[in-house]
Amino acid sequence: MIAIRFALCAVLMVAADAAGADNNTQSVVTLYRTSAVDSEMRLHIATFDTDEGASYNSENCQITAQLFQGQPGVTVRYWCEPGPYRQSWE
Repeated sequence: MIAIRFALCAVLMVAADAAGADNNTQSVVTLYRTSAVDSEMRLHIATFDTDEGASYNSENCQITAQLFQGQPGVTVRYWCEPGPYRQSWE
């Protein structure tokens, strides 16, 4: 459990540290999750917008989602979407 948390923190720290002034939203990837109370609710967890590009951001988002999802007792769903945070499903 400690190793999972460490790995997750490391991924998030790298993503946050590398985040630059890239205004190209085509390379941005956003991590969401559902609510434990309402499975239709989408909650913003993180935005990956490094200068390394869409592939790098997507891979880091997927790794983070898998680490969150793989923790024991997790009942919500985590997923990544291209683009900056959007409040609605549309």
